[in-house]
Amino acid sequence: MAVIAVGVCLGPVLEGTAQAGDTPLRPFAQHQVYAPDALFPSRWTPEERDEDVLAFYRQWKVDYLRKVDVASDVDDDAVQYRITFGHNQPERTVSEGQGYGMMISALMAGADPDAQTIFDGLWRFARAWPSDRDPRLMGWQIPPAGDSNDSAFDGDADIAFALLLAADQWGDAGYLDAARSIISAIGERTIGPDSLLPMLGDWVDIDGEQYNQWGTRPSDFMPEHFVAFGRATNDPIWMKARDRVLDVAADLQRDVSPRTGLLPDFAVVEPDGTVHAAPPNYLEGYYDTAFYFNAARVPWRIASHALLSDDKKARDIARMMAGWMRSRVAGNAVAIQSGYMLSGLPLPYETENSTLFVAPIAVASMLLPEGQDWLNDLYDNIRDRHMDYYEDSVTLLCLLVLSGNFRSPTGH
Repeated sequence: MAVIAVGVCLGPVLEGTAQAGDTPLRPFAQHQVYAPDALFPSRWTPEERDEDVLAFYRQWKVDYLRKVDVASDVDDDAVQYRITFGHNQPERTVSEGQGYGMMISALMAGADPDAQTIFDGLWRFARAWPSDRDPRLMGWQIPPAGDSNDSAFDGDADIAFALLLAADQWGDAGYLDAARSIISAIGERTIGPDSLLPMLGDWVDIDGEQYNQWGTRPSDFMPEHFVAFGRATNDPIWMKARDRVLDVAADLQRDVSPRTGLLPDFAVVEPDGTVHAAPPNYLEGYYDTAFYFNAARVPWRIASHALLSDDKKARDIARMMAGWMRSRVAGNAVAIQSGYMLSGLPLPYETENSTLFVAPIAVASMLLPEGQDWLNDLYDNIRDRHMDYYEDSVTLLCLLVLSGNFRSPTGH
């Protein structure tokens, strides 16, 4: 393993440095054709939305992209990059951030001449810190909190998806081979063999007493990723997993949150099909049972699949969440709060209007009939507002969708 001085960064990575990379085959801006009923923010032209993405991306790079000081005993001087956890923990990186950064850099190629150098550096850093349980996956936190470091589902899934995007972008079969290796590991180690649900990571015992294949995190329901994984591998498990997460999301809306459609941070699915929100303090905190800082991403993940694959079930799931939120705040995007009980009551003391909660709802609102003014207000709320690593990374990915610049890789 390469020895990395994680706390020593060589400063923000700025645009304008030289790169001798491959010519991008799908350079930004690539306006995609989404589902026939999709809306786009209409107060801005497509070119203005592209400029919003570029401006946000430039600031995101300055704030969170860091070059890594690689110790001298590494065999070569290949550059590594990492995504810093944010303003309060700049020395920390998580696999989730590497996945976000790799997706973003692959999609921004053409607009950023350094995109491939950045992408490759992020990928090298991910490889330098493998999971102790399955080295094909990335350890979830750098530096590790203890003697071991295992994986988190979302980071690995986004890294694999990003490698598929890179294969399309730069035409290099090496990216595709790397993606297939990770996808195999994800399927073998972190998809429940009976539940067909994403598990929390490769540390989960499928038959464990507290954490097992029946406990899941709805923000890991990534149906478009699973479709892309299936295209790349021809493994039927991925279409089964796609169907399964959409079925469970719909069941949670029907049986747990019938008024709001909100999904919880964590959920438990019984072998007989009964679904529950996980109890408080299931894994991370008291609000594990609520629509909170994990589940805030669900509208973006589900709606992206509806937009890219024109999936009716995903569209219905996303519309329910977006429609309820519009009603809850009476069409006022500024009134969206940072967390809700599944009943719809706002969480105490979580009054901040975080972009993490606004941006994914904006993506889901692209599917709302007669929701044009609401979508415009949501977009205006997030287009140039910066907060911290997590909020800004998710917001940038949502802006890519909202501008028509997010796509699904071919997997070939």
